[in-house]
Amino acid sequence: MRAETTSHEPTLSKVQACSLLLAYCLIYVLPLHIYRPARASPERSRDDPIAIRARIRAVSVSTAACSCVTFVLLSTYAAPWRLMGYWPCGLQETVQILCLTATLFAAPLYEYIIIDGAWSEWLHLRPLRLLQHDWPTWRNLVAGPITEECLFRSASVPLLLAAGYSISATIFLSPLVFGLAHIHHFYEFRKTNPGVHVGAAVARSVLQFSYTYLFGVYATFIFLRTGSTLAAIAAHAFCNSMGLPRVWGSVEPYWLLEGAPAHLQGEEQKLWTVGYYVLLFGGMAAFYCALFPLSVSDLALESF
Repeated sequence: MRAETTSHEPTLSKVQACSLLLAYCLIYVLPLHIYRPARASPERSRDDPIAIRARIRAVSVSTAACSCVTFVLLSTYAAPWRLMGYWPCGLQETVQILCLTATLFAAPLYEYIIIDGAWSEWLHLRPLRLLQHDWPTWRNLVAGPITEECLFRSASVPLLLAAGYSISATIFLSPLVFGLAHIHHFYEFRKTNPGVHVGAAVARSVLQFSYTYLFGVYATFIFLRTGSTLAAIAAHAFCNSMGLPRVWGSVEPYWLLEGAPAHLQGEEQKLWTVGYYVLLFGGMAAFYCALFPLSVSDLALESF
């Protein structure tokens, strides 16, 4: 993308680009509190199907509107669809990014598939069937990743590049807005859990902002390296499905909970736990080594 944009004077100033990103954030978040069916309340969980459907409608409209604004602003360049990562869609890049992300989550995958016995559920495709009737799963694995990546990567990152921001500034600045878009969960949590101490709610929001920002850095890197919104969406859905990895404690193989002698349980549990932490640190090392090789693409918006 840099090769395409440097031959033109920036159509946006850096202040204008940042202002648009902040506006996009507000457009995405405010309807969740203005639109009555989507609004949080002490009487209704955010996992209530009615609230989830209302929120999906709201953020879908917001994402489409903001994407149209970016498309128009980028129309002075050769191919807005290309600059926004929509076409070519990058199927090969998406597979590569899923493999890359899986190395980082090698230990959680090991715990989920082997230790918790999820392999048997996948043989019958039960996790996929959840998407048919479980609205929280649909929100977390489909609607959330699609709308957030289309807005905070596809519609936002090209504006920063068009305004002349460097690669590093784009990678570390854009996720700040992405993180800010999740701060409203503090208000929602306080609204739906009024009995929880405010300090605990603040700590929860700080943690959420931290890992949201870190993922945003990774997703922006992916988007720039692959030029594919689909790859960013796939990584987002995968990370949402895995959650935060265990960094302490021992694993509990499901077959040991079915009545094995106590002295054997302890020894075997230690063995499987050692395997988990070997994969945890080994996966991090493998991720670091494969980060650039597996994210390389001819569709890249930036070369670095």
